[in-house]
Amino acid sequence: MKTLYLECRMGASGDMLMGALSELIDQREFVRRMNGLGLPGVQVEATAAARCGIHGTHMRVTVHGHEELEDEHIHEHDHHHEHHHDDAYDHHHHHEHRHLHDVRVIIDELDISAAVKKNAGEVYALIAEAEGRAHRASVDEVHFHEVGALDAVADVVGCCLLMEMVGADRVVASPVAVGGGTVSCAHGILPVPAPATAALLEGIPSYAGPVESELCTPTGAALLRHFASSFGPQPLMRVEAVGYGLGSKDFPQANCLRAFLGGAEQSVGTAAGVAAAAQDPDDQVVELSCNLDDQTGEDVAYACQVLRAAGAVDVWTTPLLMKKDRPGTMVTCLCRPADRDTMVDLMFAHLTTIGIREARLRRHVLAREVATVETSLGPVRVKRSWGHGVEREKLEHDDLARVAREQGLTLEEVRRRVESERA
Repeated sequence: MKTLYLECRMGASGDMLMGALSELIDQREFVRRMNGLGLPGVQVEATAAARCGIHGTHMRVTVHGHEELEDEHIHEHDHHHEHHHDDAYDHHHHHEHRHLHDVRVIIDELDISAAVKKNAGEVYALIAEAEGRAHRASVDEVHFHEVGALDAVADVVGCCLLMEMVGADRVVASPVAVGGGTVSCAHGILPVPAPATAALLEGIPSYAGPVESELCTPTGAALLRHFASSFGPQPLMRVEAVGYGLGSKDFPQANCLRAFLGGAEQSVGTAAGVAAAAQDPDDQVVELSCNLDDQTGEDVAYACQVLRAAGAVDVWTTPLLMKKDRPGTMVTCLCRPADRDTMVDLMFAHLTTIGIREARLRRHVLAREVATVETSLGPVRVKRSWGHGVEREKLEHDDLARVAREQGLTLEEVRRRVESERA
């Protein structure tokens, strides 16, 4: 399993994430693709920089030749300059204002894959929803001034494109440093994190410091919320590449975000190693459940399939005897914290329930990987797991069944032959 770990000890912003992720792939190709997307007036440049002796990439995004920091904005971010204003704000500029629908039109017209468009649209929707919550406005009322909107669109689209180019199976992030102190806006002085950022970080581990400045921007928080499946210490992994994305300001501590890319350890040879493997932090899940007594089994089964297809960790049903002695069914969905809202919406859409229970659970899990072995009957996947003093292997049932059908053998015959060849 290819794992991407994002270390956010100095917060997160769109340009820092772009800089770090771009160092994991062909950076020149990424810049070429970004500048060929057709974003009006937008230019992306990867510049070499250093903070506290650490060398990395600062991703510079300009709109019609200007970085947002070069203009006088109501709310200046300390990292990069993506910012989103709602109707309650007074604007110092007379730029064209765009709403979420307009931004989605821009994204849909870009020369990127459907998956990148979908991710970028969903990230931007998170930002709009957070701004609306923060300023008591509907998503449709939230608008973005011209420079800030295009700058943030470039950050969001760039990070979504990089996620596709990196191709990680799992994204894990550290708890997020938000900074401290205050930040200026049109209405006065706001505490850090700003209201929209605080809304986006709900349910995500975060902490104040390590400097008195705004470290996590709304765009950075939205990207982490969308892509990270869990938050915690770096999981057990064999690191293959490290990327450094540098912020625009100098602090006593290196102003950078690090991205680690690697695969799961394939073997753990010592007792200490096995114990470490068992501490995989991918162990927090949200349990969503509801009771039904007025829906057919066919409809419930379809809803479960929809939840699994949307990324649920697991979905199952339990028979119940409900009030008035009616037979019923409990549907339970396990999902990552970042996927909670999506799963809740899907459960309400596809099930007849009018209420969903929620519980956050911590799991003890074994470290695991899936490997493919070549046999005389063809390739067969093997699931391996280890930790807590145990090591296990299991042949993938779907592969055994496929071979049995192709070779005209029974499932047990295929299993015995594969196991004898591996003995």
